[in-house]
Amino acid sequence: MQLLKNTILLLILSSISYTLNAQSFEITGTVIDEDTNQPLEYATVVLRPTNGDQVTGGLTDANGNFNIEAKKGTYNISIEFISFKTYNIPNKEINRNLNLGKIVLSSASQALDEVELIAEKTTVEIKLDKKIYNVGKDLTVRGGTVSDVLDNVPSVSVDVEGNVALRGNDNVTILINGKPSGLVGLNSTDALRQLPSDAIEKVEVITSPSARYNAEGTGGILNIILRRSKLQGLNGAITTNVGYPWQAGISGNINYRTGDFNFFNTTSYGYRESPGLSKTETQYFNNEFDDNGNLISDDPDTFLNERRETDRESYSFNTNFGVEYYFNNSTSLTASVLLGNRDNSSETTNTIKEYDINGNLIKESYRFDPEDEDDKTTEFSLNFNKDFKTDGHKLTADFQYSDASEDENSIISEDGLDSEKVRTYEKQKELLIKTDYVLPIGENSQFEFGYRGKFNDLDTDYTLAFNENGTYVTDTDVSNNLIYKENVNALYTQYGSKIKDKFSYLLGLRFEATDVTINQKTSNDYENKNYSGFFPTVNLGYELNEKQSLTLGYNRRIRRPRSRFINPFPSRSSSTNLFQGNPDIDPSYSNTFDFGYLNRFGKLTLNSSIYYQKATDIFTFISEDTGETALVGGTEIPIIRRTPINLATNNRFGFEFTLTYRPTRKWNLNGNFNLFNSETIGEYNGTDYGAENLSWFVRLNNKVTLPANIDWQTRLFYMGPSEDAQNKRKGMFSTDLAFSKDVFDEKASITFNVSDVFNTRKRSMESFTPTFDSDSEFQWRQRSFNLAFTYRFNQKKKSERERPGMIGEDDDESFGG
Repeated sequence: MQLLKNTILLLILSSISYTLNAQSFEITGTVIDEDTNQPLEYATVVLRPTNGDQVTGGLTDANGNFNIEAKKGTYNISIEFISFKTYNIPNKEINRNLNLGKIVLSSASQALDEVELIAEKTTVEIKLDKKIYNVGKDLTVRGGTVSDVLDNVPSVSVDVEGNVALRGNDNVTILINGKPSGLVGLNSTDALRQLPSDAIEKVEVITSPSARYNAEGTGGILNIILRRSKLQGLNGAITTNVGYPWQAGISGNINYRTGDFNFFNTTSYGYRESPGLSKTETQYFNNEFDDNGNLISDDPDTFLNERRETDRESYSFNTNFGVEYYFNNSTSLTASVLLGNRDNSSETTNTIKEYDINGNLIKESYRFDPEDEDDKTTEFSLNFNKDFKTDGHKLTADFQYSDASEDENSIISEDGLDSEKVRTYEKQKELLIKTDYVLPIGENSQFEFGYRGKFNDLDTDYTLAFNENGTYVTDTDVSNNLIYKENVNALYTQYGSKIKDKFSYLLGLRFEATDVTINQKTSNDYENKNYSGFFPTVNLGYELNEKQSLTLGYNRRIRRPRSRFINPFPSRSSSTNLFQGNPDIDPSYSNTFDFGYLNRFGKLTLNSSIYYQKATDIFTFISEDTGETALVGGTEIPIIRRTPINLATNNRFGFEFTLTYRPTRKWNLNGNFNLFNSETIGEYNGTDYGAENLSWFVRLNNKVTLPANIDWQTRLFYMGPSEDAQNKRKGMFSTDLAFSKDVFDEKASITFNVSDVFNTRKRSMESFTPTFDSDSEFQWRQRSFNLAFTYRFNQKKKSERERPGMIGEDDDESFGG
């Protein structure tokens, strides 16, 4: 709660316009660090009148000094600094100028529900229900995207297609500023690639969510907090970048604080080319057997090699404008509008070659798929915040409405002749209503309850038409219109406390009622599903000493099928492959246990955990022969369908740790290792899809300050091999590096980075089914180079003064792995 208190106090102090009168007096003093005897810059000094009048205060300067003017009266005075224990002076009467002298702050060990590991902008804050990674200025992602940032967060991995996984589980809920956002509504992977990395302040990794959070997402929650300043006056920053394959962008944030108003805006525009490549070698088995297993036909197998080259271009524009109004020092209302527009285009050329059993080329065909995609997002948000007299006692209410659309169009040609026209149009409207109330009880306890209602309406219209003698005729067997509505109402309550400065607990219970309506207008099929459940959470913490602590968490979660999983009409990615939803698929539930251990010894910090998850009715995607064929280059090729199904259970057990080591001020080394075993048990239509897989990934960051204060950062990442019932994925290795230099008296920075230095970020996979075997390799984007320039105005680079043994923001350190 200490960090929350600091934030609230700074908000109050920055909004006070204090008018002096004849009875005002000066309060002075100096704040220093007990361990180093060095002054603390930006420490907060708060004067609370005992009669309930307006709070006043100020910040210390570079020498730790403060000078505050206050009216005559009696005050409770507190001096605070992040990761330090608060210094309190109760019932101090002020009737003359007062010098408080030298005030010594000592390091805090652990607050009610958190432990501060390090105090730089790239800190890791460990709370009972989450870990917070303050992004700072990670060099390898400067000028990049949100997807690049997430790929650098411990426990998180992003595959070559942009899909995000947490501890190897891809069912992750992604929030923006604590709420679902239109930015990631329809296509989260594309949206995360468009939003610039400079817009992010921190990422919350919530592997053991408390009852406060939505129960959706069996893998956990990633909450992306966007930058927003509350400093008085005008301040901001602007970043431009250019790179190859060709990319260019400009993004900026600006904030103007005056009186009772705080205006803020974040805007970005970018252009990016993403050439990609995939190769697939497939052997189709043409032998036929009767029901008794007797050979009917021993036709030679078919061998196809497919090479898919994709040239992508994207233009993106995002802007978020808002204003915060302070009714008084404890009540505020914030209104904001977000506008997003993404224009994407791609040209995909498929070259398919057919060989005989001896490897001789028989036929060759070409498929050309140019696609245009237009995405638009509009989102309006209101937030009400009321802080009561007691620290931590607050009421918040949120209202959010978003309207998003995605329009994809392509005309596909086969061997130079236009053959089919495809259009997918999605329209989504989403309403969110949310309120939370927090009541502190005594000094070490708090009670909380709240409501959350999310109402989603998604309209998907898919049209496929074939060219017949120059006229496109709609394929009514495939074209369809699906209306999917999902309403979720939730109530929660939780209680937390700390006992004897050692043991902390947070106990919660959440209830969610889900109402789903599926209206397949094309076939006039209508279905309604209702289900509800309780989701308990338990989070415990025990501080062994000032450097070691233990945590234990339990939570129950749900994974609801998305509309695409349910839509029974097939959509085609190629002439021989299609995706088809399953209207009978049910939600999946999971129970997760997480045991964590933290130890800080000398220059080394260890943060580790062991976790176990048992999930029922899990979603599994299978590939199967439809029994139909497509004519490719004059050859009948089986059409393969990929569809989701519910399997019985999945048991996931894993271990992870993050190590941070700083041998010198100019050298910092940190790494993250995650090992997990996944066992799936179940069969479908008489086929056993059970599989057991042991996989792992490791991430290593090394940063060194070279002569002339040039920062050099290198990141190594390896994803181990994995396997399921039908696929084997090979390991994948990649390397990123960056160089940065501050210029213009630290008001600006120049950064050059190389992503995927050795061009090895590729997914290689083998697939095995009764009707075919295939080897494939896929690369979303090749090695890239990027040059970025950032200029800050009226913003201090250092927000805190360093202490020995801690990492300072000015070190440009990456955040813990």
